[in-house]
Amino acid sequence: MNARRAGSPPPQAVVCDTDGVLLDSAAVHATAWKRAFDACLDRLAPEAGRQAPFDADTEYRRYVDGRSRYDGAEAFLAARGIRLPPGDPGDPPGCGTVWAVAAGKEAAFQDALDGVQVACYEDAAEALAVLRSLGVPCAAVSASRHARAFLDVTGLHHFLAAVVDGEDAARIGLAGKPDPALFLHAAGLLGTDPGHTAVVEDALAGVRAGRRGGFCLVVGLDRTADAHATPDLRGEGADLVVPDLVTLVRSVWGERG
Repeated sequence: MNARRAGSPPPQAVVCDTDGVLLDSAAVHATAWKRAFDACLDRLAPEAGRQAPFDADTEYRRYVDGRSRYDGAEAFLAARGIRLPPGDPGDPPGCGTVWAVAAGKEAAFQDALDGVQVACYEDAAEALAVLRSLGVPCAAVSASRHARAFLDVTGLHHFLAAVVDGEDAARIGLAGKPDPALFLHAAGLLGTDPGHTAVVEDALAGVRAGRRGGFCLVVGLDRTADAHATPDLRGEGADLVVPDLVTLVRSVWGERG
């Protein structure tokens, strides 16, 4: 474990996941995935057998949260014993290929955005402001291609020294979580190495990526009302699990936070 030892200096930089950590948008993603997956589970029932609906809590966190659309679709389908050909990134929404299922999620997400205004968490803005005042640069990372636009709309981009989103990952060729490539690239943009950088994640795949990347502090964020995500976050290797970002700042940066 790379947990920060008592008496050692706090991390010099912070890399945060976006959906569910900075932005209150995870539920919109989960709902879109449920719409896409349930439609395909029904359509594939004759070949794959009758399947239970997608669980937008447990299965969302376990298989798709924090991953790219393709990786999330592939992971969930595999968990249900469904094997589809990969297809191509340009496949229209459908159930015949993994890319088609991923496209179905994107279409459902776009539909959901018509009636939803994505907001930032109040503690996110407060914590990022404190970290900036302490001279601790922060970056936001997301597998979503919408993250940068949402960060701009909510005003959180003012507190961030760098943003790495799904568009960047596709352009540069960065592997998705649980590979640490996104986090490592963000740390590089901040000018710090993993040994002096903290990662903050609500997704199991993200915690796994932070651990694999050798970051000095891997923080699990559990915003659930009953803290039911905490055991899984700890099980994936989180050094610390907190309910919000203000608690994190106070715990790690002490009275200065």
